[in-house]
Amino acid sequence: MKPSDMQAAYQKIGEALRAAGRPIVYSLCQYGEEHVETWGPAVGGNLWRTTGDISDNWRSMTGIGFDKQTGLEKYAAPGHWNDPDMLEIGNGGMTDAEYRTHMSLWSILAAPLLAGNDIRSMTAAMRDILENREVIAIDQNRAGQQGYRVSKDGDKEVWARALEGGDWAVGLFNRGESAATVAANWSDLKLAGKHKVRDLWARQDRGAAQDQFSAEVPAHGVVLVRVSR
Repeated sequence: MKPSDMQAAYQKIGEALRAAGRPIVYSLCQYGEEHVETWGPAVGGNLWRTTGDISDNWRSMTGIGFDKQTGLEKYAAPGHWNDPDMLEIGNGGMTDAEYRTHMSLWSILAAPLLAGNDIRSMTAAMRDILENREVIAIDQNRAGQQGYRVSKDGDKEVWARALEGGDWAVGLFNRGESAATVAANWSDLKLAGKHKVRDLWARQDRGAAQDQFSAEVPAHGVVLVRVSR
């Protein structure tokens, strides 16, 4: 099948699934070709791959998660999701800090959280990452808005996602090889004044921050917070 034939082919499959008369999740796995995000919903797709296959290493995960998702947020909505491929958490190719970055970024992206590891043999540390209810709640937020990059300063990036009820999920990411201080400015989120900050990986409240929140972020790591009015 030629790439230009994809939309028509997936349209036929979508029609057949709708004719089945029961709910079926329809995943389009065509690796982001032919700008699938622009026509995926029209053929009945619930999720569509936005890139090639992910691998269990830092370069692959960050290349897909940080570098290839920017600009796709406008195509995501409840029932229709950009899919940057499965989670590699627990497969052994990255550190715990890198896997927390992986889970945090996918949650801000409102990506499908498809565990790609053997859950029968995962460690307690990997279970803690995959089963963090506060992080999962960011991914599953009913507002259905995909997050986006707010700022980038070399290896330091801030990503944010608007949540139902006026809260924000904010990820302070450090793609560098050594620890660094990363700051999120409330003005970038169209917020002002003091706002409560909850650290989702530490599972601790950080008090009310005035105008911005900053934190020391480990190499290849993240500080993921929920910001409340």
